[in-house]
Amino acid sequence: MELKKHTILVTGVAGFIGSNTASQLLREGHRVIGLDNLNDYYDVRLKKYHLDQLRNFSNFDFVQTDINNLSSLKKIFKQYEVKSVINLAAMAGVRYSIENPHSYIETNVVGTLNLLELMKENNIKKMLLASSSSLYAGHEVPFNEGQAVNQPISPYAVSKKAAENLSYCYSHLYNMDIIIFRYFTVYGPAGRPDMSIYRFIKCIDENTPIELFGNGEQSRDFTFIDDIVRGTIRGLQLSGYHIINLGGGHRPTSINMIIEKIEKLLGKKATIKHLNFQKSDVQTTWASLEKADKLLDWKPSVCIEEGLKRTVDWYLETKEMNQKIVLC
Repeated sequence: MELKKHTILVTGVAGFIGSNTASQLLREGHRVIGLDNLNDYYDVRLKKYHLDQLRNFSNFDFVQTDINNLSSLKKIFKQYEVKSVINLAAMAGVRYSIENPHSYIETNVVGTLNLLELMKENNIKKMLLASSSSLYAGHEVPFNEGQAVNQPISPYAVSKKAAENLSYCYSHLYNMDIIIFRYFTVYGPAGRPDMSIYRFIKCIDENTPIELFGNGEQSRDFTFIDDIVRGTIRGLQLSGYHIINLGGGHRPTSINMIIEKIEKLLGKKATIKHLNFQKSDVQTTWASLEKADKLLDWKPSVCIEEGLKRTVDWYLETKEMNQKIVLC
């Protein structure tokens, strides 16, 4: 079913998932109001690269602000006739959250609350919210949405759980349609430089040692960005409150295997510096996708080999910019 064209507020629009989601919405003819604070958690040059792509669309408006800034948000909701909100703004990263927990609560929890309050005040009934597979730490794989995720092991996971709970509350009290997506290790062209695949490609290409936590046998359910975007946008057609996994659709791939595949694509060998496994990390992630199939008629379509090839190809095509990117 084709989605009726309308104005959509996309937060975190200069980020990896946000920019790709906004780009697809713009291609489909929607008007996108994009928000981002352009913080320096990772190299801002990559965020500006994302924005440059979006500014090619006449139906795109960008506002630099923070979802923590309630007065700024009020002006935006007053200026634009927003019909749906896609909240992809977040402080991301498990390890960094241990060092800077306050910023995660302020953005991921208070920021989400600000948006929900303004949706209530402006009678906006639809929100899509980004959550994380990090919530499933300690559970048996494959992870399913019915598992009780009440023991988060990082401030990042705590903040995501709190945002989910707030969203449920507002959905219940104010009859909002809120669809929460628990994303599983998203990668692809122009991905975040704090994530493993971008880091591995850059380090191997530049003959820089990879800092690898643990023995590399930990594994992840890697999910290509195009599949994430497709599943997310389909959420706009759902009603009610739902939590849905979006994962890669294959058995988890070990970090060692990812490094080997990138070595072959680049024709170079990695130098690896092993560090202690982090207590805040999980050994394996793996998504059950039954709910996504049932509610969204969604299955991932890009295998890890194809996704890595596309990512490496993009890196080499934009190598001049990538050489300047500073890994965090």
